[in-house]
Amino acid sequence: MQLFPPDRLYDFMGWRFACILISATMVVGSLVLFFVPGPRLGTDFKGGTEIEVAFQQPTSSGEIREAVTGAAFMSPEVISVEDPNNPHRYMIRVQEVSTLDPAAQTEIERLLCYGEQLAQAECPEDKLATEVKFSPGGDKISVRFSNPPDLAWVAQRMAQAPQVSLRKGPTNPSIQNARDHKVEVRLESKGDQLLALLRERLGPEKVPDSVLRAEWIGPKAGAQLRDAAVKSILISLIFIMAYIAFRFDLRFAPGGVVALVHDSAIVVGVLILLGREINLTIVAALLTVIGYSINDTVVVFDRVRENLGKLRGTSFKNLINISISEMLGRTIITNGTVVFAMMAFFLWGTGALKDFALALIIGVVAGTYSSIYVALPLTEILDRTFFSKLATKKPKPARKGAEAAV
Repeated sequence: MQLFPPDRLYDFMGWRFACILISATMVVGSLVLFFVPGPRLGTDFKGGTEIEVAFQQPTSSGEIREAVTGAAFMSPEVISVEDPNNPHRYMIRVQEVSTLDPAAQTEIERLLCYGEQLAQAECPEDKLATEVKFSPGGDKISVRFSNPPDLAWVAQRMAQAPQVSLRKGPTNPSIQNARDHKVEVRLESKGDQLLALLRERLGPEKVPDSVLRAEWIGPKAGAQLRDAAVKSILISLIFIMAYIAFRFDLRFAPGGVVALVHDSAIVVGVLILLGREINLTIVAALLTVIGYSINDTVVVFDRVRENLGKLRGTSFKNLINISISEMLGRTIITNGTVVFAMMAFFLWGTGALKDFALALIIGVVAGTYSSIYVALPLTEILDRTFFSKLATKKPKPARKGAEAAV
């Protein structure tokens, strides 16, 4: 498919200074948005408990927020989720998590007769525990006893424990391993408490018995995930810069990396402006954008390098115009196909898939623009400022006739 005449030359570099100004403005604007109002971090990064509920009757986010606010939960986030199969689907996020602090764990161990300096009246020999383990989510406790356990006694002791409530059910606590005298105690998570609170305040005819999805993550783990996400993006940029410098020429590497930073900043800035959540899905989209954008940039770089040998004597600026004009049809067809495919996911997808598609659409459009008006103009500036001067300073070799005369 030939979209443009093969012999047509477009003056892309004539607009380079205006486009550089536009790009700088967009990047600075994205940096400002990063601090004011700041990104809306997801549970992946800031920690908390998140559930998705398909209500059985029409309800509003304000009604849900009012029902959740107070009690054990503060400042809930209620977000409507578009789902044709569940028209009244909402995502509810709270800052509280089910983890138990060290003081509560110590008290639970004492109540289950595990440890030293235990009162003989409360912990006779046949009730002593040899091991107590807490699940990372704070919703399960595994206890190993020295003798066959008394489940009624375990339930009665756990009822006195602070910060916990036993999950309702006839099999809780339960024997996990009869031979090892091991007992599992299931606790109510914050998700369970949140659903129970909704059923109490909105009514069982409106709130279902179970949630569609429940997730939690602690603040410490969220901070670790956030740091790991930033490191992964920085490491990818460093290795890409090294690859371009090795694959092409040192003058090409800075332009390629600046273009990638430009694309990433614009994607994050637009998502913040639209009020979208920044989570691990968006980080995956950013890494995908970086890989796709550098692929597009490398294809154009390769044509420029090819023309460097074919069109000797042509200025570097004109060489870039020729190379982009030759690659314009391929770039539009390839990137346009990706955008159209992502539009389908964005229009008919839900949840994380919709945000992932939106980030890719923004990134592909920004990457196509940056390959032409960020990476190559910067390469031309570096060539004109540094490499051309180095070439002119090289001493010319002496002529053979002169050597012979000497």
